[in-house]
Amino acid sequence: MKRIIITSATVLALSGCQLTNDSSADSRHNEVVPAPQMEREAGIQQYALIHPGSRHAPQIDRQLPAQMQADLWDRIRMQMSIEIPEHALIDTHRDWYLRHPSYIDRVAQRAAPFLHLIVQEIEKRNLPLELVLVPVVESAYDTFAYSHGRASGIWQFIPSTARHYGLEIDWWYDGRRDVMAATHTALDYFDRLAKTFDGDWLLAMAAYNGGQGRVLGAIRRNEREGKPTDFWNLQLPRETRNYVPKILALAELLRDSEHWNVSWTHIPNQPVTEIVDVGHQIDLALAASMAGMSLEDLHRFNSGYNRWATAPNGPHKLLLPIERAQQFKLAMADSNPNDWLSWQRHQVRPGESLSTIAQRYNTTVRSIQQFNNLSGTMIRQGDHLLIPVASQELEQYTLSAEQRLATTQNRSQGQQRLEHSVRRGDTLWDIARKYRVSVANIARWNNMAPRDTLRIGQTLVIWQNNTSSASSTQTAGTTPVMRTIQYNVRSGDSLARIASRFRVTVADIEQWNSISRDRFLQPGQRLTLHVDVTKVSL
Repeated sequence: MKRIIITSATVLALSGCQLTNDSSADSRHNEVVPAPQMEREAGIQQYALIHPGSRHAPQIDRQLPAQMQADLWDRIRMQMSIEIPEHALIDTHRDWYLRHPSYIDRVAQRAAPFLHLIVQEIEKRNLPLELVLVPVVESAYDTFAYSHGRASGIWQFIPSTARHYGLEIDWWYDGRRDVMAATHTALDYFDRLAKTFDGDWLLAMAAYNGGQGRVLGAIRRNEREGKPTDFWNLQLPRETRNYVPKILALAELLRDSEHWNVSWTHIPNQPVTEIVDVGHQIDLALAASMAGMSLEDLHRFNSGYNRWATAPNGPHKLLLPIERAQQFKLAMADSNPNDWLSWQRHQVRPGESLSTIAQRYNTTVRSIQQFNNLSGTMIRQGDHLLIPVASQELEQYTLSAEQRLATTQNRSQGQQRLEHSVRRGDTLWDIARKYRVSVANIARWNNMAPRDTLRIGQTLVIWQNNTSSASSTQTAGTTPVMRTIQYNVRSGDSLARIASRFRVTVADIEQWNSISRDRFLQPGQRLTLHVDVTKVSL
């Protein structure tokens, strides 16, 4: 059997329901080779892995407890407790991982800084160590992962669940991308799910992915029909039916690595990162300088921060490589927190509001109010305000929300780049129809999920090829012939169906008839439509 080398700090896999082929994964040799280097993970890797790919794992010493093993994988392996049955779906996913070791190597680079901390948190709660594999399946340990369902971070929380369990999400900070904050929340959630399902961890993992209500509903349905109520016999969505087997397949490859002839490259069983409580808001560029790191490296370790600084009202914690944490703490002690932000003195001009000033300086109204002891939004021409501002050009904060969006929007996805400014009543569906592209593509081009709320004035980038660009407004050589018609609503009609039939947008119909999509149409209701009769058959 071919010998597989799996490098790194976490047992890895594909993201969520994504079965992505990797053409570089098929050629692998017996000799030990360096882990393939991903440019975006380069900075993290230098702090997290000790000679990645160049050391064989020491032999496990079963006379020692798990926490005293030399290899972090052995520490995990010795505490794995979930029974792994024989099942075709587990076989399918296990074989995929065996065929794609280079994918696993790359994901490992992302997980390396966080794995030891996560293992410690799982042990504190006396939970199964198999949970360390959940972020592999959820996000491939990508701290900036964002799914079509609006889930974010390595544990892939959606906003409602995150807030329900106490994670903060605001303009400055998204706790879903804060690795340790999200880990605490995810493990709390798993603990509760395990209690709900009487310690059945397969059902708990299924509920984490598909929702507690859905799993409970499937159990009740089987009970009514006299069928078994274990995970393997429930009628669940396809994604959830594959989700649990993926985790179990990874667990099997780790637990039975000798049987599968899989070598897990040595990861020292020791911390590589430390959480430092700064106590005050700090510019991330200054923090990076104090720690002797690049700004991008520091921000990648602390991906929960959306902007150029930590949040004004906290949290003020930074996750740093241990070798940099000591230098940072010495720099903190030798500096004044009042100097951790740069300030701009701004004189209020005619017509300005706190909102326009906040937008100009890339901050929030609340921050300006807080730093200037303002209880309301009233300001007068000639007033002076102190505004916290970034110490570097905003383009230097490459992992801030704005710069990540700019990078995505400027990445060529077609022959022509268009910009659409969102108007009142616009929906992604309307915009997609206007430009003859898919909703999924618009979301992908703009770092969004298809169900994200649009904001008036928001700029969306649309990529088109020349052929679709020409047809997006009017078929070449055809002169539009506009007519106003009266349409009687029929049973089963919706605004979307009518808009599609007459090649107009829902927003247009709302504007022409002073109606809202929030109200139901009534059969017999008359709508005024302005249509191009060259595009429709009346």
